[in-house]
Amino acid sequence: MTGRIFTPFPIGPFTILPEDASPTEPCGIPLVLGKKGAFGSGEHETTASCLEMLAGRSEVRGARGLDLGSGTGILAIAAVRLGAETVVAVDIEWPAAVSCAANARLNGMEDRVLSVCGELSSLRGERFDLFLANIYADIHLALADQMVAMTRPGGLLLLSGIPLQDKFDIQNRFARLGCSLLDMRILEDYVTILMGKD
Repeated sequence: MTGRIFTPFPIGPFTILPEDASPTEPCGIPLVLGKKGAFGSGEHETTASCLEMLAGRSEVRGARGLDLGSGTGILAIAAVRLGAETVVAVDIEWPAAVSCAANARLNGMEDRVLSVCGELSSLRGERFDLFLANIYADIHLALADQMVAMTRPGGLLLLSGIPLQDKFDIQNRFARLGCSLLDMRILEDYVTILMGKD
C-alpha cells in the first residue's frame, strides 16, 4: 500500500481530514482517512459529486446501505455520518478492504461500517435502502440486475464512475429494471446519476 499526502479540505458539508490532522476551523462534518491505503480521499470528481449528492438526501438517515467498490470506504463513512444505520462496504481488492476497515476505526464506526473483500454475489439475498457504486461503467452494466434486485422498493441507487459517453446506456439500463432518474450531475469527464427504485 502506498502512502498519500493530503491536507484537510472541504467537499460540500464535509471536511476530509488525514488521520493526524487537527480539525480545521470552521470544520464541516469530519471524514477521517488514513494516509496509507487505496485510492479515494475525495479529490476525484466522481467521489466529490457522490458526497455532495448524498448530503442532499434525507433518505440516507436510518438507511441500511451497501457501498460497492468501496476503496477507502469514504462513501460508506459519509453515509453513516449522515445518519445511515449501517453500511456494508464491498471491494474485490484486499488492500482496499483493509483500508476501509482501518478508516472505519479512525471514525469510530467499526460497528456500523462492515468491510468485506469479495464480489457482490457474496451478499446475494440481502436487501438495502441505499446502494452506492462509484465503479466502472461496464461493471454498472454487468451488475445492474443484481444491484436493482438488492435495493428495496423506494430505495436509492447512487451511481458514479461513469464516463460522459456512457450516461444514457447506464440510465436506460437501470430504467428498464424499474428505476427512475432523480438527479444527475454532469462533471468534467464523468457523470453521477441518482436513481430511485420504483
